[in-house]
Amino acid sequence: MKSADQAESFVFLPIHLDAARNSTDDFNLFHDHNKWSRIRNNPFGGPIALGFQLECLIEERIRRWREAHGEMALIAQEGLRFSNYQFTFASVVRPGESFQVEITKSQFRRDGNATLSNRVVIRRDNTIVLIGNKRESRQPLFLADLPAPLAPSRRAFGDRSRLTDQPYFLKRKYMNTGNAKNFLAGSLADQTVYFDELEDRVQFPETFPVSLISCALLERARQLGHDFERDPLVYTAHGFSIDRVALAGLRSNDMLQLLVGDPEIIPASKGLGKSGANRHVYACFGLINEGALLFRAEIALTPLDEILAG
Repeated sequence: MKSADQAESFVFLPIHLDAARNSTDDFNLFHDHNKWSRIRNNPFGGPIALGFQLECLIEERIRRWREAHGEMALIAQEGLRFSNYQFTFASVVRPGESFQVEITKSQFRRDGNATLSNRVVIRRDNTIVLIGNKRESRQPLFLADLPAPLAPSRRAFGDRSRLTDQPYFLKRKYMNTGNAKNFLAGSLADQTVYFDELEDRVQFPETFPVSLISCALLERARQLGHDFERDPLVYTAHGFSIDRVALAGLRSNDMLQLLVGDPEIIPASKGLGKSGANRHVYACFGLINEGALLFRAEIALTPLDEILAG
């Protein structure tokens, strides 16, 4: 593993984007090599990598960092059961472009909610693509004050339905090891660390179930009649907390119930980011089978037109 002062370089090929988007059912036109040109005023000139794909690569590099520096024992000793990702997106990565992943030296703070954290930056041609951090903690760092939703009854609510007893849109997915392997391969991560049939090893990566939020958001928007070509939205920030204890018990064919709240519009003059554009922030939850809470997430989307105007 290289030192914190050095950047590791990577390149996505078109097949990597296809593997990542197909394994997560992400039908966003920005990632489609046939349909990206349909997007009005698309400034990117081709398909772009998925945000969760970049975060999966970060997960893999930090996993290697933790193992190389003996930090897995510290995580267990301190009871740091939650993995927290917080990133702001500033640019994009296209297939064939070299980009660098920089991870700073770990910082451990022992306080009320002890944390082990690393700063992460992804650059392309000296341009920041993504910046933020990954932190391990005893308690979730995102949406911790928002009551966890109840698991929707399969009898009462079907897939892609609006719940009547809670303010959420419901999307159901089923865990599949083949999809998770393809997501890892598409993210340039070593799938054999997570899955090995001969060794009876099944460990879904942290970012895979969370990545299915994209499908849920797209399904919600399509149901509302959103025009993906004329009114495109792009990710501007991700923040999510995953319960690693719940994740360790996740198996193929387990049901993941994705709940997406209505967006809160954050004016450009408030909150993080200075793009001059309003952010549409969604509170999202992932529940396993009939109720165990796997993750909490705050996902920010911004209309492309507002970004270009800013």
